[in-house]
Amino acid sequence: MASNSEAGGSAEYETLMSISDVELLKRAWRNEKAAPEILQYEGALVDRAKEQIELVEETIDDYVENGIDPLVVSLYQMDLDRAQFLLRSYLRVRLLKIEKFLFHNLKSEEAERRLSEQEKVFATRCADDLAKHFEETVLLKLPENYQSVLKQSLISEVDDMVPQPHLDTFVVCRSKNFVSLNLYEEGESPETVEMERGDLYFIRYKIVKGAIESGQIDLI
Repeated sequence: MASNSEAGGSAEYETLMSISDVELLKRAWRNEKAAPEILQYEGALVDRAKEQIELVEETIDDYVENGIDPLVVSLYQMDLDRAQFLLRSYLRVRLLKIEKFLFHNLKSEEAERRLSEQEKVFATRCADDLAKHFEETVLLKLPENYQSVLKQSLISEVDDMVPQPHLDTFVVCRSKNFVSLNLYEEGESPETVEMERGDLYFIRYKIVKGAIESGQIDLI
């Protein structure tokens, strides 16, 4: 950290934001934005980013009070703006996915495990409010067999009114290491694709899903 001097003094700029955490946050945001489904919440990374943002804010306030060179202050402010933009963008895109696939995220154990505790509370409240709104405005006025929020009718075997992510969506991805992927599901003719480090591919999301979760592939 750069040290303060007397009022009207100067200080050398030294970034307080961890470069690795900034890059990880950028990666998490890009992956989340490009993936058709909600990904695992990066709780530890978000907590570190919040702590670093608070540190930079305190440093900026301290430097302004002590009359440190405005150029140095502006450099710290740029660091702060970048980190806040990435963090807000990451959290915002997750909220949009929670709203888009609201009932699916709560019904699917896999999807629900990927949510933070705060996101689970948000999703539950939204689902309850939405169901109540539908019931009061539309569903209770329909025949009993058609009053479900999740199904077109009570005879439906599945929740056919619940939007789900399209895992067959094509995505653009880059391999971070050598990866061999199966192009087809179990029971189909086996065929693999081998991706070298740095290779770019336009491929179905569900094929690279596991490699994205393990950090071998990034979406772009």
